[in-house]
Amino acid sequence: MKKEDVLQKQKEYLFPCVGNYYKEPLVIARAKGKLVYDADGREYLDFFGGILTVSVGHCNDTVNAKIKAQTDTLQHVSTLYPTEPMVLLAEKLALIAPRGIKKSFFTSSGTEADETAILLAQIHTQRDEIVALRHAYSGRSVLARSLTAHAPWRLTAAQVPFVRHLANPYCYRCPFGLTYPSCDLRCARDLEDLIQTTTTGRIAAFIAEPIQGVGGFITPPKEYFKIVADIAKKYGGLFISDEVQTGFGRTGDKWFGIEHWGVEPDIITMAKGIANGAPMGVTMARPEVADSLKGLSISTFGGNPVSCVAALGTIQVMEEGNLAHNAKVLGDHLRARLLGMKEKYRSIGDVRGMGLMQGIEMVKAPSKEPNAPAVIDLFERTKAAGLLIGKGGLFGNVVRISPPLNITKADVDTACDTIDRCLAEMNA
Repeated sequence: MKKEDVLQKQKEYLFPCVGNYYKEPLVIARAKGKLVYDADGREYLDFFGGILTVSVGHCNDTVNAKIKAQTDTLQHVSTLYPTEPMVLLAEKLALIAPRGIKKSFFTSSGTEADETAILLAQIHTQRDEIVALRHAYSGRSVLARSLTAHAPWRLTAAQVPFVRHLANPYCYRCPFGLTYPSCDLRCARDLEDLIQTTTTGRIAAFIAEPIQGVGGFITPPKEYFKIVADIAKKYGGLFISDEVQTGFGRTGDKWFGIEHWGVEPDIITMAKGIANGAPMGVTMARPEVADSLKGLSISTFGGNPVSCVAALGTIQVMEEGNLAHNAKVLGDHLRARLLGMKEKYRSIGDVRGMGLMQGIEMVKAPSKEPNAPAVIDLFERTKAAGLLIGKGGLFGNVVRISPPLNITKADVDTACDTIDRCLAEMNA
């Protein structure tokens, strides 16, 4: 189909909320490795990775071979029947998960994984109230939108009543007007006051992304999670680490983002990068927590054999290529290049992130006023130059950079040279 035909059919047959990047939406026709191609055959270097999902490159040969073989063997049976791919993946995840996390429940998305985690925490603790973070994003169901603290993503006022939102560790825009480290982590210690004043004092869980994805790659200080996890546990709550975006080597040298903070969660959720684009969500928990979820429960597409072998193949490629370490090494190089640009361009207010999960916040210098138009301008220019990047943040002013984990230093330099050149053209 021609590009125009695709866009016309989208307009006619899809919900209008299915939004697109760019003034003229980019119709992707095919992809391989680090590159994607539009309907006109034009090539782009992909530095957003399908929203942090393409971990080992588009159409990876190893992953695809496993998918093709499984498709010819067994495509679907639901969780009513155990299968070899499902139990092998559960076993593998238990080996690489944070200490104590062992049992899995498979779903098809991050939204479902987070929903399952909340349900599990409530049943295990026999409590209802959940504390989430402001600027968080947890998915598109009613519960997930209630956990989400972004007005543009909440859509309606119909929210679940048992969620409270804590000020997040947004050091660049500290909600308390303080400066790290002299702040004494006020944002973390405020959890105790929030529990005492806005809940029954008996919470089921505290849920947080180690690095907020849609929030704009907001990265907490090194002491943060130890403080909030201890406070949550003091009041009987579990700690849920939402690893939908930070999981599977993305943050560098670790399988899961929370490991950088030296905190052991009770439950973790994951999706996106686990299966290189195949639909897969997982909720994992400590055995004593997982065993609390009794009664009837199925997942029609959870643990799908094809998705499970895709995940196993993705993990295999990551292990064989030591890609978590590659994310650390190239993430450090990417960050250095971005910090160099921050010194050159006044419109870059902040650079943050870990590994191959790096963000740049655009502002109207010399103030910190969010500069969403600059991001839109940069997007159009990088697209024209053959580079795809992402965006986020409550104000739409954060550029998100998250390429596949098996990119090279030359790829990073190409992307950074393009961004640098475009910023110069903008007189940023």
